Amino acid sequence: MNKKNLKGLDLTELQKFVEELGEKKYRALQLYIWIYSKSAQKFSEMTDISKEFRSVLASSAAINNLELVTESVSTDGTIKFLFGLEDNLAIESVLIPSIKNKDGKDKRLTLCISTQVGCPLDCKFCATGAMGFIRNLTSGEIVDQVIQVQRTTPKRITNIVYMGMGEPFLNYDNVMKSIDIINDDRGLNIGSRHITISTAGYADKIRQMADEGRTVKLALSLHSLDNEKRIKLMPITKKYPVEMLIDSLEYYYQKKHSRPTFEYIMFDGFNDTPADIKAFLKLSRRIPCKVNLIPFHSISFMSPNGIGASLRPSPTQKIETFAGALREAGITVMVRRSSGQDIQAACGQLAVIESKKLRNKI
Repeated sequence: MNKKNLKGLDLTELQKFVEELGEKKYRALQLYIWIYSKSAQKFSEMTDISKEFRSVLASSAAINNLELVTESVSTDGTIKFLFGLEDNLAIESVLIPSIKNKDGKDKRLTLCISTQVGCPLDCKFCATGAMGFIRNLTSGEIVDQVIQVQRTTPKRITNIVYMGMGEPFLNYDNVMKSIDIINDDRGLNIGSRHITISTAGYADKIRQMADEGRTVKLALSLHSLDNEKRIKLMPITKKYPVEMLIDSLEYYYQKKHSRPTFEYIMFDGFNDTPADIKAFLKLSRRIPCKVNLIPFHSISFMSPNGIGASLRPSPTQKIETFAGALREAGITVMVRRSSGQDIQAACGQLAVIESKKLRNKI
């Protein structure tokens, strides 16, 4: 008998499940709270549920948990988690502490989570793309990254960014379902304004997200406003050219009145020129936006070829000049830190090189 995995089910699905077992609907909310809010790893931990019902659950259902394989700790406090999946594959998640308040406490604690094992988009600056694509994560596997990492720290995770391994919009339904559970105050209770979903540029899904009234934040992995340059970096641009992406973001802003964030990895001599600044200033007059300028982090450990092998980070002074020009035009700009670079946990560095073999080594 195949047991039904309850982790990843929403409340409606749990209600249907308990009713099929002949139980009252309220049992579903008990399960929902135990699985998501209280992070129960097994039915025996659910102490306000009768032993009889727990026995029924144990015979017909399961709570599948990610297996924490390793934790790698950076000198800057960033922690990378390697999780084993049920089918002998593996993914990575990254916990990023922020700068400190005056009292020495973190302003926020951000978890970067994955949505796919690998990625099919082959962005030339990204280690995950060099892995290739294996499969989408289930909603339960996405949510469980938050649950399992939270179990390792007494500090509350305050922010979630869907910026780990994979393209979230290629796993749209499972991603949105996971967001609903993470956001629910009966679930993980992380506010929608503290959740950001990042896409490499699926214009149709940007419009869908706007039409659905999603209140989470949206970030576009942009990296160039020049179509020819962006195609070199991100082949998906052939399907969704820059102008189509900007149209979809304009639609998103008009519908939501929420500024999108442009993520912009800076490559020396490639996208850090005066012409690139001018293009950004023109864009900002069309769409109110925020910009994250990100240093390029080497992915030489993945042995990239072609343009991926020739990319170099912009010097710090160029990044500051770029940021200053945008700020003078009234654009909100954040220059991102290279958190976790020494453990290959910085932006663009997540990859499990031998995912299929990893679990055999545990």
